[in-house]
Amino acid sequence: MRLTELAKSAGCAGKLGPGHLDIALKMVPRQTIPGVLVGYENSDDAGVFQLTPDILLVQTVDYFPPIVDDPYTYGQIAAANALSDVYAMGGEPKTALSVVCFPVKGVEFSVLGDIMRGGLDKLSEAGVALLGGHSVRDDEIKFGYAITGVVETKNFK
Repeated sequence: MRLTELAKSAGCAGKLGPGHLDIALKMVPRQTIPGVLVGYENSDDAGVFQLTPDILLVQTVDYFPPIVDDPYTYGQIAAANALSDVYAMGGEPKTALSVVCFPVKGVEFSVLGDIMRGGLDKLSEAGVALLGGHSVRDDEIKFGYAITGVVETKNFK
């Protein structure tokens, strides 16, 4: 089975375009919560919240349709991509929650097992704890992670 044949779009091509997203975001009021250093209005890949004067919380969620045919490799890429959002902010990823969209017909669930195993191996390589996740039935496979990390204020990029 070729996973990429099941995807209507691959990787970042599956994202809503900035123009479309901007229309919706203009309708969302801006928050003024103390501690938010990077919020959704920044259109960055991760958000940053100040927990203490010295420690910042870095959070991201990143998932997408298959960009390769091998399920294990797809899981690894999805994990590495989500982890990179935290690294880009100078952070150290600590925990992950999986995000799974998967069909209930037409694809063996062993494929999902291979995807998740590839992701877990990449998370383990980075020393990140997988705490759980969420799944929904979907005609198109999508997979990724919500990652939480920390960064010292002095190392924030």
